[in-house]
Amino acid sequence: MTELRTSTPPPGNSFRAQRLHPAWIVAGVGFVTLVGAAAFRSVPSVLLDPLHEEFGWSRGTIGSAVSLNMLLYGLISPFAAALMDRFGIRRVVASALVLVAAGAGLTVFMTQAWQLILTWGLLVGVGVGSMSMPFVATITGRWFVRQRGLVTGVLTAAGATGQLVFLPLVSSLASAHGWRVPSLVVAAAALAVVPLVLLFIRDFPSDVGASAYGAEPGSTAGLRKQATGGAIRALTVLATVARRPGFWLLAGGFAVCGASTNGLVATHFVSAAHDHGMPPTTAAGLLALVGIFDVAGTIFSGWLSDRVDPRYLLLAYYTLRGLSLLILPSLFAPHTQPSMWVFIIFYGLDWIATVPPTVMLCRELFGDDGPVAFGWVFASHQIGAAIAATGAGVIRDIQGSYTMAWYIAGGLCGLAALMSILIKRAVVPAAV
Repeated sequence: MTELRTSTPPPGNSFRAQRLHPAWIVAGVGFVTLVGAAAFRSVPSVLLDPLHEEFGWSRGTIGSAVSLNMLLYGLISPFAAALMDRFGIRRVVASALVLVAAGAGLTVFMTQAWQLILTWGLLVGVGVGSMSMPFVATITGRWFVRQRGLVTGVLTAAGATGQLVFLPLVSSLASAHGWRVPSLVVAAAALAVVPLVLLFIRDFPSDVGASAYGAEPGSTAGLRKQATGGAIRALTVLATVARRPGFWLLAGGFAVCGASTNGLVATHFVSAAHDHGMPPTTAAGLLALVGIFDVAGTIFSGWLSDRVDPRYLLLAYYTLRGLSLLILPSLFAPHTQPSMWVFIIFYGLDWIATVPPTVMLCRELFGDDGPVAFGWVFASHQIGAAIAATGAGVIRDIQGSYTMAWYIAGGLCGLAALMSILIKRAVVPAAV
């Protein structure tokens, strides 16, 4: 997966001594950044009980900061992708890391609930949202022609899985040392990544005298393009792609993706398992295993996206996910049965495998607007997650169980599969 440098970089270039194609350096730093971002997002959920005990704030009030964080994580995405076009990847990501550090570090001084909403909700939400999935689309779209799907899968796994994997680690740290320690650790970790971003991230391959990885001789892939406005570009792209049926089919399917993963399973699985007598620590461990298996599933999905029609992959993923959710209510028990292990493995492999084919379709359908368009598609993912997180809780309050929520999610996955196969691919893939 590596190749020797064939171009000579300008004098003084930081990639000068590297034998690897610089695209792999950029992808590697992006991987570290996204893993870190996942850790940043893990901390708010472990603050609920400690903050309630220390300050007496209601869980609803504390939860509002977490909800704002989640919502901004999605809604900032298209604007972040546009700002990367306007100001460059390095500046946007470095600034985002500083915002995360400020938001996490300032929490140790807070005394009122609105300060939590300002720090973990607003500052960390904006910061992490600026390093979300459009960051993946921007790196892969600019730096890779060959292996683009595989790299998309690897980077997606870093961002999507890290939160589930880090959750028990952050929780243990908070239990042993209090909630302030993980907050300060997150702040320090965010600042530690900034030098890596400034030293090794570049906006375009042409900035280091190279072409995109796998580009044919004479190709324009990887050449610097004229910068355009940030927020205006995000809104302009939305106005353009909103006239395309493919955008709404992708966004609708991805909203179901968010509802059936982050919104439902990530938020309510532990509570649903506890309803059936399973200890919360056991259920949390199972959820962490979902994240581990997601690494393999998402990377494999990226590999397949280079070789198989992305629509067929989405059809398969949503169909299989829907079937697994329909049978989940019958698998809950006080102890982990073999059937539950099968679900954890199967569902983990499918957790966020939808991202690589969705990114590929956005790039194909919308060309250079693909990363920004994917930002809006990803925003729909988070909106779906927010609706499901609230809706499943309401169902539990009214009916006394989550059973109907699992059934509704399974049915919606079937609808997402149908929407995916209805997407019309471009006759000629957009130039990259």
